Amino acid sequence: MTKLTRASLLKHPFSDKRFYPYGFSRSGDFSINESNLLTQYGSLIAALIDGELLPECDAEKGYIDVALGRRPPNDAIERVWSKYQQRINRPHPGSIYGTKMSVNNDEIDETTSSNKDDITQLNIQPDTD
Repeated sequence: MTKLTRASLLKHPFSDKRFYPYGFSRSGDFSINESNLLTQYGSLIAALIDGELLPECDAEKGYIDVALGRRPPNDAIERVWSKYQQRINRPHPGSIYGTKMSVNNDEIDETTSSNKDDITQLNIQPDTD
């Protein structure tokens, strides 16, 4: 396994195929400058947050602090990473068709039997006129 270095992470473009399968610039969530910053610095920030790489300078410690919510973002890279985190962690809307509900057969049998009893108790007589 190769050792991760800052230079190799900055050369490797960051992409998120799960949430942005067509790229950040085509999503409509980010401006062109934001998508460029995210593509360029995203791999480095992700490695820092995952603990694969230790921070060496104050800027890298700042990336971790912003990602963990310890302080608000100060520069453009921190703002775009914070925006990215907000976008991927936002609640997703449910289906307009609702959710599937599981129904017990016992409940169905009880409701149908009580409906039959209600019908027989009505004792409706046909009109003879």
